[in-house]
Formats: sequence, structure tokens, C-alpha cells
Amino acid sequence: MAKSSSTTKAPKKAIKKKTVKAAAKPAPKTASAKPVAKAKVAAEVVAPASTPKPQTIAGGGNVYTGIGGWTFEPWRGVFYPDGLPHTKELEYAAACLTSIEINGTFYRTQTPATFHKWASEVPNGFKFSVKGVRYVTNRSVLAEAGDSIKRFIDSGVLELGDRLGPLLWQMNPYKKFDEADFGKFLELLPPKVGDQQLRHVVEVRHDSFKTPAFIALLRQFNVGIVYSEHETYTEIADITSDFVYARLQKGDDNLVTGYPPAALDAWAERLKVWAQGGQPDDLPRVDGTDTPRTPRDVFAYVIHEGKVRAPSAAMELIKRLA
Repeated sequence: MAKSSSTTKAPKKAIKKKTVKAAAKPAPKTASAKPVAKAKVAAEVVAPASTPKPQTIAGGGNVYTGIGGWTFEPWRGVFYPDGLPHTKELEYAAACLTSIEINGTFYRTQTPATFHKWASEVPNGFKFSVKGVRYVTNRSVLAEAGDSIKRFIDSGVLELGDRLGPLLWQMNPYKKFDEADFGKFLELLPPKVGDQQLRHVVEVRHDSFKTPAFIALLRQFNVGIVYSEHETYTEIADITSDFVYARLQKGDDNLVTGYPPAALDAWAERLKVWAQGGQPDDLPRVDGTDTPRTPRDVFAYVIHEGKVRAPSAAMELIKRLA
């Protein structure tokens, strides 16, 4: 993920030219246009007094809460303080949140040195979820993705070490469920590489996946399903693995906290229920079968709609879970 340079050159001093005529009056300054996203928001995010840690829910697992990526120009001056060097943005974000979903890896792989650098800039306990490169999932036959999966994992992802969270495999909106092909794809996802345990989660965006056969396949391979809170994406809240993954995508930039307080309260409660091994009764499931009640880690990201206020919403959830 490319980062902008933080070096700012000192302004040059104006040079006066000698002339026998009166100096021309300077042209009136034109107010520069502000980005639309910034114009909507009024208050800056207040950073926490101390770096938050993943919330361990009583009788449950850990909840990791964050945003998608950390390089986003409209966050500067709203989430990031004015004047913060761009090279310090990851460090700052990691001091306010407990996880980040890396999205840039969907478009191109990174180097081992880059992953190692990212890991060195976040505190102990912080987790990165990493979106798998698109060449794995944007294909007609998923069963043929083995080489692409291996190249992606070998690209340096494991350099994140204990900061590595789930690997996210995102399907395109036109990908339909094919039980045999999808089963072969799941067989290609390694549960472990060397000493590194791997967690895999898939995001599907076609309603043909709303079938018990899909849920059964994921449970067979202990692969998670993304719960997508979205106006149009497929919504599946079934538990299929030993962790839960949610992408919250109904934020509102007109609200300082990204979501209304009541909605934040409701989401904090759902995250607790998931962490304690339960299943929220107000989210849609495909298979009515209850899974064994056991503690689970939960990864929740505020992204997409209301992106300018996403960090604020994530921080509000962290407060409610504390």
C-alpha cells in the first residue's frame, strides 16, 4: 500500500524586481475548494488517552475492531491530526484501534520487507486482516487457484507474524455458488504454513450462496463467512468457524460517531454475543442449526459508506466493549 511522503519543502522567499512603474496589485486570492467528504464533517476525532487493547469479553474470546486501510486523504485533519507525517499514519491509527483490514493487497502483492515494516509499527496484540489478491477469486474455476494462493501467501504475508489475523478471500458480485468447485477451492486454503496457523474467511456477494450446502462446506473446513452489513450485498450471519468476521457498511458521514448511538449500542452487544459463542437473534441465517457455544475471536471493521467517520465509529465500539 503506497504511502505519501511526509517531507515538506520550505516556501521560497519572494524576489522583488526593480521597476520604474508602480508595482502591480496582486490578484485576489481564490478560496481553494475543500474535498466534499471533509466539508461534511465538523469535529475532529479525539484520540484515546492510551492505546486500546483487544477487548476480551467475559466468558468469551477477543474482539478486534478497526477500519479498512489507513491511507485515506479525507481522514487527514479529521481522524489524523493536522500536520501528522503520512509515514506516521499507521502508527497513529494502531494507537486508536485494535485491528486494520489491509485492502491494497487485493490489487497487488507487497514485499516481505513491507509486511515486516507494517508489523513493526503496531503494538503487541494488534491484528491485521489481509485481503487476498484478486487473481485468486476473480476466475471462473476456483479449483484452479492453487498456484495463485501459494504465490500470495509466499509474497511475505507471514512476515506479519503474530500480528496476522484472517486472510480474506472476496468473491465478485457475479460469482455463483457451485458446490463442487467451491469445495475444491476450500481444499486449497492451507490451515497452516510452517509454524504459522492461518485463518481464512470468504466474502460472497451473490444470493445463490444462501444455501445450507454452502454453510456445511465452510464448517467442514473451518472457514469463516463475512457478515456484510450492506444495502445490497448478501447477508449471511451463520457461524462457520472458530472466529467471526463482520464488515459494517452503513455508516453516515453526517454523524460525528459514524452511526447513531443506538446502532452502536446494538452492534457492541452483537459483538459480545459472538465472542461468547452465541448467535445474535436479529441477524439473518441460512441454516437454523445452532453451533456449539464456545468462545470465539471476533473481527469487526467499519468501512465503505460513511468512510470519513469510520475511525470514529470503530473507536466508539471499542469504548462500548471496554
